[in-house]
Amino acid sequence: MYKKQIVVVVIVVAIMGYLYSLPVKGLIKAKETQGHANAPAATRRPVATVSVDMVSQGAKMVIGSALSASINDLEGQLKNAKGDAARLDLQKKLAKQWDDVNQPAPAAFYYQAVARSGNSFADWLNAGNHFNDAFKLTQDTLAQPAFVANAIECFKNATKLQPQSLEAKTGLGVAYVNQTSLGITDADGGSPMQGIMLLLDVVKQDPGNHNANLSLGMFAMKSGQYEKAVQRFKTIIAQKPEVEPYFYLAESYKQLGLKKEAIAAYQKCKEMMPDPAFDQRIDEYIKELKN
Repeated sequence: MYKKQIVVVVIVVAIMGYLYSLPVKGLIKAKETQGHANAPAATRRPVATVSVDMVSQGAKMVIGSALSASINDLEGQLKNAKGDAARLDLQKKLAKQWDDVNQPAPAAFYYQAVARSGNSFADWLNAGNHFNDAFKLTQDTLAQPAFVANAIECFKNATKLQPQSLEAKTGLGVAYVNQTSLGITDADGGSPMQGIMLLLDVVKQDPGNHNANLSLGMFAMKSGQYEKAVQRFKTIIAQKPEVEPYFYLAESYKQLGLKKEAIAAYQKCKEMMPDPAFDQRIDEYIKELKN
């Protein structure tokens, strides 16, 4: 699990500059209790169909021939499976195998199939989390709307089964804001305001909630509210120092012109992530701040 988390963090850091160069418009209000303002009315546009076969094809290019061969074998068994029980067993195996090689997109589709079969809260939650991860880690503009739409479906079903689940509320809140950042709406009118309010409700009940604070901090960055972002990331770090919130904290400090604080936060990232490529990137950021 630790290895998987590290791989995900490296990918997040690699695309950080791209993601946060794009502001999410219309998400600013003066009062924190209001969260963020409603985004401009989104245009309804069709979401392209993205299948597990499509995302699996790209993922296989990343994981190598040996692992791909193993997955190909399971896929062949699934196509020829007779009976729901046999199909479900193979879908679970494929979900886990994709999960084990840090590929959330194909894993998400298989977890979703499992959830649709059994209508279990845990399965819907698992599928939704993987779709949110897939959205976070891709720059494929065709796949992003599909990942968001599927995440919303999963988290809505999870909240129906357990309305008080803070994890499900957090996931749905994240998906709603992601959805509007793409300029799309769902049939029920999910909005960034609705998403932010869900996240604020989570931190009201659980002030130290990791995922809700991380998401609110990231959305604050996107909307230019770097002071609020700093407080969110510091809340997370106070509980458990981690690379990802430290990196976002450094970025927020940099945007605020607090060079000393930004350098210190970047240095913390290096201490926690002893990877040559990562260290080189951080050193470049620090050099820029010192010049």
